[in-house]
Amino acid sequence: MYELIVLSLLMSGSAHGYSIIKTMNDIAGPYTKFSHGRLYPLLVRLEEEGSIVTVDNATVEQTKGRPLHSYEITEKGRERFHELMMNITSNVGDYQKLFLHKVQAMEHLEPADRLILLEHYINFCQAHVLYMIAKVEEVLRLQVHGMSPSHNNALVKIMRHVADQWQLELEWANGLLEEERDDPQRLQLVYDHFNIRGGKLQYSCNMPDASLSVY
Repeated sequence: MYELIVLSLLMSGSAHGYSIIKTMNDIAGPYTKFSHGRLYPLLVRLEEEGSIVTVDNATVEQTKGRPLHSYEITEKGRERFHELMMNITSNVGDYQKLFLHKVQAMEHLEPADRLILLEHYINFCQAHVLYMIAKVEEVLRLQVHGMSPSHNNALVKIMRHVADQWQLELEWANGLLEEERDDPQRLQLVYDHFNIRGGKLQYSCNMPDASLSVY
């Protein structure tokens, strides 16, 4: 997860370790903190693998008398970023948290890739909703062996609460998908890809009538 966060931040431009840590902490919330000791070994590994490079020392910034080395992503790093973004089989248990980081980095993906991730996450949320509903029905029907009625009632409340949370997550993901499909910029990218101009599909040839109206 941390590798993806670092690479996604560098996809927007060069950054030094201090700003990377600050951004990661802002995203993580008040109780999860990333330290220099946690980040810099990762930066060293990414640099050794050729995914990032250190900016020339002539441009090193100074803060409190210490040099702040800036980092830039390489072409190999961009490929690795895309690989991590499109990976939907790893870290399944933490995928809800991971998906939040993917959302903030989706601007660096092609529209078709964004749709793939959003549609997969919608299915992911639906699976959780259906699973929790089925478990609630199972507890109500069979009761948990050896548990008191009060414990079973508490268990049902928790399961319904979790199901409600996943339902909210599902509604949010559906909203993201609708925004993506309605995005005029995405439509323009499709037009540009097929070389559509003024409602006509322009062929790459010199024939004067080589155009086809698009309805």
